[in-house]
Order: sequence, then structure tokens, then C-alpha cells
Amino acid sequence: MDQLETILDNGEQENIEFKEYLTEELHLKDERRQGLVCQMKHRLSMGNGTALYVVGVTDGGMLRGISSSKYKETLSVLNCIALEAGAKVTDCKEYKVNKGYVGLLTIKSHLPAKEHILIGTAGHVDHGKSTLVGSLVTGIMDDGAGKTRIFLDVQPHEIERGLSADLSYSVYGFKNGKAIRLKNPLSKKEKAGVVESVDKLISFVDTVGHEPWLRTTIRGIVGQKLDYGLLVVAADDGATHVTKEHLGILLAMELPTIIAITKIDRVEEGHTAETEKQIMHILKVVGKIPLRIKSKSDLHAISNRLNDGVIVPILRVSSVTKAGFDLLDQLLFQLPKRNLGAQKPFQMYVDKVYQVTGVGTVVSGSIKQGEVKVGDHLQLGPTDDGGSIPVKVQTIETHYYRVDKASAGDIVGIALKGAKPSDIWRGMLLCEKEIKSIREFEAEVIILNHPTRIAKGYEPVVHIETIAETATFEKLEQEYMMAGQTGRVTMRFKFRPYHIYEGEKFIFREGKSKGIGRVLKVFEAR
Repeated sequence: MDQLETILDNGEQENIEFKEYLTEELHLKDERRQGLVCQMKHRLSMGNGTALYVVGVTDGGMLRGISSSKYKETLSVLNCIALEAGAKVTDCKEYKVNKGYVGLLTIKSHLPAKEHILIGTAGHVDHGKSTLVGSLVTGIMDDGAGKTRIFLDVQPHEIERGLSADLSYSVYGFKNGKAIRLKNPLSKKEKAGVVESVDKLISFVDTVGHEPWLRTTIRGIVGQKLDYGLLVVAADDGATHVTKEHLGILLAMELPTIIAITKIDRVEEGHTAETEKQIMHILKVVGKIPLRIKSKSDLHAISNRLNDGVIVPILRVSSVTKAGFDLLDQLLFQLPKRNLGAQKPFQMYVDKVYQVTGVGTVVSGSIKQGEVKVGDHLQLGPTDDGGSIPVKVQTIETHYYRVDKASAGDIVGIALKGAKPSDIWRGMLLCEKEIKSIREFEAEVIILNHPTRIAKGYEPVVHIETIAETATFEKLEQEYMMAGQTGRVTMRFKFRPYHIYEGEKFIFREGKSKGIGRVLKVFEAR
């Protein structure tokens, strides 16, 4: 009983989880089951392959005690979850409490425990997104002029102008809780070594802050299978209209978001406090709870509560002095994986297409759901005529590390046999099941910003997954719509069909006009 009391006194943390009781009817349904599997994998990863589950207690650690039937059913559910998580219950201590039962379960993984967290950066140009990521993954202090930004800005014009123009990717990780950084972030071999050696991998999708390239920012946030958003705000500039716009995109995609106030070395503490106050006000207006992270004790309270998207942690950091980096490291280490699609059929929307000498056709993107293996026979499409192309997976790489398989949330390059680069474009779906060809769909939309009225015939660019396609408003349930209004619209892709599905969220834009929507019904092309 002493061990149990000690665990309850310390509360949920790292590899310890509290559950009152679980039922087969509720908790083994698809969405809930996948959530519990994902949670258990996180606990196992944090405990280097061992997790402790206490059942018959409240989330706050209060001893409750549950009936014999509920206790047995809870153990049965946890055994099913453990099996799916590649683990098993190896020990169960039973206690009689309040005429009921409390159990302390030890769960051990029999698979290598590795979590892959995918984080997308956002924020105004010159607020230090790329510099922060560059310093974080290398441990190198910036010189105040963006020295570490060069690790992500790889195009000549990006380096010359000091502005990111496309999505860039970087990676670091943790092994036994210790950060493993890149000595040479431009070395493909070293990146591959990090992927191979760590037990928790953090991948960054660094987006673009320059306003004319909003399309690319949206592609990075909407088109990648992100777990979290990292919004960067410079202490010396504060929250700008672009900051608010990027925050709106993150929240529209229901991404739990972390805010880093950068460049705190450039201003007095009072100026940083003003910027922080401004951000807190913006968050409260949209119904979020801002929480300043001052110490590691603050992290335990929030790292497992970010999934609901209500709490938004705020950290003060400097890439020049590395102030706040220890807290940011620890927060990223404690974040649980959110992608719940590992057990579903494989799907990946194509982001980029390459012709690689000696390899052939390669498509890249982040895996939306399921698992892909070398040798798999897949479908790619839809094509212009609504068909699909049968292809075979030749090789798979993630951050230049060759693997035999990859799963939901991984950023990968997949070499395909059976298709030429000219056959493929961004927005195509690579999957194992039949591809639907959708040209027309019904959606519920919210007009966020538009100077006049929107009526039938309006043609914005719609962003769904990696799709960025002009779509026509074919039919509105009312004569016209204005900013702030919500309504149902029938929309039609203007140039070619795509594979989309009901329930999918999207963003649409045209000039400075913007809106968000959700697909309600799709009409398969004949």
C-alpha cells in the first residue's frame, strides 16, 4: 500500500496514468480506443518501456474503489489496449478500498518505444521562427543576426534575403530524457543517425511568415499531419495582424498551440511583459486559457492537458542567450503523441514530387493514417479523368534514414514504381484502398473576412490537406453571405477532382478574404 500511496501523492506524471474504470462498450470503440492506445504508447515511451496504471481512482488521485465487475472489465480493456500498443500487463497488485477494488498495473512494452511528435511553426516574418528551431536542434546560440536560421533556409534567395520562402524541415530528439541535437544540421547522415538512435523524435515543419506567402503557411499547417503548433511572437514587435491570422489558422485546424515569445534579449523585461499581456488578451478573446510557464513544475500541470486545446502555454525564450530553452526542451519531451490514425488503412496526401537519380519517382508528405511498408501495392490518384494509378513502394526514408515501414505522423519520402513525376501533382492521395474522385461537395462555411457580399459564382482557393485548388460556390442556402456569417454551400473544384471525405476541415481564401469550413457531404464524380 505504501507504493500506491506514494504514487497517488505525486500524481499523474511521465509514465503514470490514473483511471477510475473503463468499459468495453465505450472505450473499445474506434476513436476512444485509438486515444487510449496513443496515451499508453506515450506513457511507455516516457517510462523507457514501462508504464504504471492505477485503476479505481479519480483523475486527481483520490481513492475511489470500484465494484468487482467494473474492476474485471477495466482490466480486460487495458489488456486489449496494451496488446494493440505492443505491450502487455506484467503485474497487477490488488487493494480493497471502500468495499471496492483498486489496482496497480505494471505494463511493459515488447516493442522498441519511439514517439514521433510533429510540430508546425507559425508567426510573423522576422519574429525568429527559423532561428529558434535552428538553435533548438543544434544547441548553438544565435549571433543576433540569424546565424542559426541558415540551417533551415536552404535556398540561395532565402539565405540572401533572410526570409523563408518554402516549408523547411528539421529534427532532434531525446534518448533517456536527454536532448540529442545535431552537430551539423546540414548533414543528411547525421539526421539519419538521430532518427535511428533516439526514443523520442521531434520533427519541425517550419512555415513562412512573409504575408504574400500565406498559401505556403496554410499548406504547412493544413497539409501536414501536425500534432502541435508553435506560434512565435517577437518581444520587440508584439502580436501583429499576421500573428493573429496564423493563430486563427492553428485554432481553426484544432491544433493545440504553444506560444514562444522570442528575442527577449533585445528588450527590457517590462516590454516583454507587455507583449505577453497582449498575447494573453488575444487568447482570452477566443476562449483559450493562457498559462505562463516559469518553471519545470508548471510543465507537469499542463503537458497532458494540451490535447483539449483550451490551455495555451506561453514561454519566454532567446536564441541568443538560450534563455527558456531548458523549459521548451522539457515541454517538447513531455508532449504526448496526438495522431490517432495508426490502425486505419494507409493514406498520405502528396506534398512534393521528385525525380531522384538512381531511385526514380519519389513522393513526400506526412502520413495521415495507417502504416506503409516496402513492397506494398498502393493506389495513387485521382487522375484528371477520375481514375487511379497502381504503384509499388520501392523504398521509404524519414529525414534521410531508410526504414522498412512508417506510420501515421511520420514525414517520409516514398520511392514509387509505376508512375512518372509528370503523372503526379500535389494533393493526390496515396493509399491502399479505392480512391474516390470528388469534384463537388457540400460544406458548412464561416466567412471570417470579406469586404462585400459573397454570392453564387465566388471562386476562392480551397486548402484541404495538401490540396490548394480553386473552387466555385455553386449554390448557397441564402442569396449571399457576409463576414461573420455561417451557412451551407455547394462547392465544386474548378480544374480537377480530388479525394476528400466528409468531416474534413478546410480553409479558403481569395485576396484578403478568408473563411473556414467543414465538408458535410461529397458527390462522387461519374
